Amino acid sequence: MKRSTLLSITLVCLLLLAACGNGGSNANTAGEASDNAVSGTAANTTSNAGTTDAAGSADGPITINQALPDKDILSKGPDGESAVSAKTLSLSPEELAKVQEGNYTAAISMHYAGNDWSAAQLKGLKDTFAKMNIEIVATTDANFKVETQVANIETILAKKPNILVSIPVDAVSTATAYKKAAAQGVKLVFMDNKAAGLTAGKDYVSVVSADNYGNGVEAAHILAKAIGEEGDIGVIYHDADFFVTKQRTEAFEQTIKESYPNIHIVERGGIAGPNDGEKVAAAMLTKHSMLKGMFVVWDVPAEGAMAAARSAGRSDLAISTIDLGTNVALEIAKGGMIKGLGAQLPYDQGVAEAILAAYALLGKEAPPYVAVPSLPVNQENILDSWKTVYHAEAPKTIQDAAK
Repeated sequence: MKRSTLLSITLVCLLLLAACGNGGSNANTAGEASDNAVSGTAANTTSNAGTTDAAGSADGPITINQALPDKDILSKGPDGESAVSAKTLSLSPEELAKVQEGNYTAAISMHYAGNDWSAAQLKGLKDTFAKMNIEIVATTDANFKVETQVANIETILAKKPNILVSIPVDAVSTATAYKKAAAQGVKLVFMDNKAAGLTAGKDYVSVVSADNYGNGVEAAHILAKAIGEEGDIGVIYHDADFFVTKQRTEAFEQTIKESYPNIHIVERGGIAGPNDGEKVAAAMLTKHSMLKGMFVVWDVPAEGAMAAARSAGRSDLAISTIDLGTNVALEIAKGGMIKGLGAQLPYDQGVAEAILAAYALLGKEAPPYVAVPSLPVNQENILDSWKTVYHAEAPKTIQDAAK
């Protein structure tokens, strides 16, 4: 990818997963390797993940939430791998007991820990590692800085953990640090994307993500229904070479093209940062005053698109997106411009990552790419969906709006 390190950092900031509603402004004491959890706002956000979990009892078996829908995973992995559903992963009571006896340690290196998505991932990992008697010796937040994450990993490796679960700030610039971890014998499990040049089964265990293609399909169906399956729409996409967000937009556009012949994508606008949504949407609405709908690649720029629509006197605009952040959930609950979205399941993603780490400790074969199912969210199911995503009741503001 021929970009400067700075540009790469900016682009990766836009990960699906860093797009939840309250994430952008919650910077904390970034990069400080800790023997406990990430401090500051990011840790406080964990309350959204709740105290309920789907990881099984302390004596097994360990699985993700088996009540999640049984559906085909449509996404492909970073090297084009077919996905295995996270619902198929499990640790038997016997396997769990063996892991518990090992007194293993783990570390978590986040790209950014100040939003709902990251907090829920951390909660899933911590709950599941606790059941496995695996001590978390460090949890770090790079605050989207490559140099901070590289330093964090160096600090982590000095603690000699058995496991490292991480999402790279930049797949290329952090690769050497991850290769060093692999050479040290650390069992590497990646969130969403792997470091460049590493090989599954050799350098790392697996990559775990949401079904981003499936969520793009869900977003297309939701928007089509909202506009009566006809009319002109716009697409705001992530203008970066990142397979996760590319899959979302590709899935949305392909579904509209194949399933809704009377809906026409008349304009596409790219964003290079989470705060670009309002600017791009405003230009789109100026050019196409009769636009009926808009797809925005994740929830934070979708909030900007809402602001642009209100400024243009277009509160009738229908919007669909990806990621169940607090602000878009509130808009869905009250029947506003955002009609629905495809949601990731970050808590269950964290559970799956912990299970795969245990696979590696046991010498059990692991699939190179695993995904949690897609989840369609609309006004009718917003409260149940919040509970499914975060393993907690929705905040009171969302509950009140849904009434």
